[in-house]
Amino acid sequence: MADLVAIYGSPRRRGNTSTLLQEAVQGAREAGAEVREFVLRDLKISPCLELYHCKKDGECSIKDDFQLVRDAILEAKGLILASPIFFYSVTAQTKILMDRFQSLWVKKYLLDKTAFGDWTPSRQGLFISAGATKGKRLFEGTLLTVKYFFDPLDMALWDSLLYRGLDEPKDVLDHPDYLEQARRSGRELVQTL
Repeated sequence: MADLVAIYGSPRRRGNTSTLLQEAVQGAREAGAEVREFVLRDLKISPCLELYHCKKDGECSIKDDFQLVRDAILEAKGLILASPIFFYSVTAQTKILMDRFQSLWVKKYLLDKTAFGDWTPSRQGLFISAGATKGKRLFEGTLLTVKYFFDPLDMALWDSLLYRGLDEPKDVLDHPDYLEQARRSGRELVQTL
């Protein structure tokens, strides 16, 4: 069992968000954590098809790489999720993964009848994101989406690292303070677990 799971949600293998996530993962490892990494672009995960098989037992009837990622996340103490901003939201790869966790939402709230807001997070998550523009509200919708994605995982959004004005794949390298902040956040997340 890994202490943390790291999810690379960028379609770019070596972009700004991926670089920031690598720094956070390195910081977590420096703090003694075992980290299991997933690159969503390399996985076969179908979008949610609203088949509602999950209303029977909380299990999604679509069998693909989702179960591998889901099981790793559920076994871990925490999660580091990274996605660049596309049209003021997470990438399609990231959103597909999030939507498949609808099966856990169904289990938690419909099958297990957990009252909304009547639970205490048992785990922590860190969200890392970079956007090309400098829009004042660039991350607002995405943060709300991430918060509600963490909910069926019994996870709280511990912190978020949000960077504006990073467009070209290596722009983040011009900001060593961002890289250090990501590494430090990876270490600190492990300490909170």
